[in-house]
Amino acid sequence: MAFQPTGVPPPPTAGDNIGPGGPSPYLHEDKPAFPINAAHRYGDGFFSFLAPVLGPVGSVMTAWQEKRNELDLPSPGTAEHLQREVKSTLLNNFIFDGARADLTKALSLNPIFQVTHAFSMGAQQAPSSYNFGAVYGSERYFLQGGLDDAGSVTIRANTGWADGHISKFQGQMAPAGGQSFAQLEHDYQGRDHSANIKALNPSPIDGTGIYIANYLQSLTRNFALGVEAIWQRPDANQQEAAIGYMVKWISDSKDAIATLQLQGQGIAQATYWHKLAENVSAAADLQLVTAGGRRDAQAALGAKWDFRMATYRAQIDSTGKISSLLETRLAPTLALTFAGEVDHFKNAAKFGVGLSLESAGGEVPMDPSVPPPTPPSVPV
Repeated sequence: MAFQPTGVPPPPTAGDNIGPGGPSPYLHEDKPAFPINAAHRYGDGFFSFLAPVLGPVGSVMTAWQEKRNELDLPSPGTAEHLQREVKSTLLNNFIFDGARADLTKALSLNPIFQVTHAFSMGAQQAPSSYNFGAVYGSERYFLQGGLDDAGSVTIRANTGWADGHISKFQGQMAPAGGQSFAQLEHDYQGRDHSANIKALNPSPIDGTGIYIANYLQSLTRNFALGVEAIWQRPDANQQEAAIGYMVKWISDSKDAIATLQLQGQGIAQATYWHKLAENVSAAADLQLVTAGGRRDAQAALGAKWDFRMATYRAQIDSTGKISSLLETRLAPTLALTFAGEVDHFKNAAKFGVGLSLESAGGEVPMDPSVPPPTPPSVPV
């Protein structure tokens, strides 16, 4: 006979009445003393069992996000476009010499699909060349490819797969050694911050490549602060790391922007952009280099005038160069560009002229009286 504690009723036998109203206080799966309703409960996720642990952390993050939303801080932009207004005013990205012609045919405006034939010749520092390019853009994808007469193939692909997230790929295959590359990149733009990670020629085998990560955060409505980390490993026996910082200031009326960027390689750059009038803006750029025992500085000052059918840029820098560029549109599909630069220290000059002609396919209206389709916002 099994041991039975005092005051505890014995377990039921097979002949006992087990069920509602039965004498047994014990529960039996087949004949319960009270009804059992099977409940199928589905988890919210594979790791939902961690909710009691992660719940307090999520509550703190939610409260922190609500406080940030109450501040209503503006977006600081991205680190890549930190000096976007200055670059659009100065001539460093626009000046050219020789002759060039760009023939563009727009086959569709929504989604964007166009092909381009680009010719250049007579430049002092570059040989004559031809490039064929194609562009496709939609609300989610942006694709661009090119092929030149030297056999180099370039590709650029962006996809916006979630709100604020854009993944990018750039690559080039060139017959000449040392010119081919591949770059992976991801952009994130929040309401008051932005982040970017980038890998240039990454190798999963030995870990070589250049890796860059940056973060830019708005601290006030006028001030943003950022940090950038660079780690490069050219081969298995060499590696180098550097930390840089960036600062951005915007006036209340958004007509003045100042930036400062300090790089770990001993390079500092300060820029200032000011909108003087509705169609006039000015910019200044100062670069200091102290790396490798060098002590070098260069400054540039420029202005841009926007007219109804033309844009004029002028610039002077500390190396003695005076340059200007005029872009004028003679017709809705025809534009001319004239560029000139005089180097007083070297007693040299160069001149460039460009022609841009646009045409449309059957689905794109070129009649000025017909409103064109609204183009999509492509993820660039």
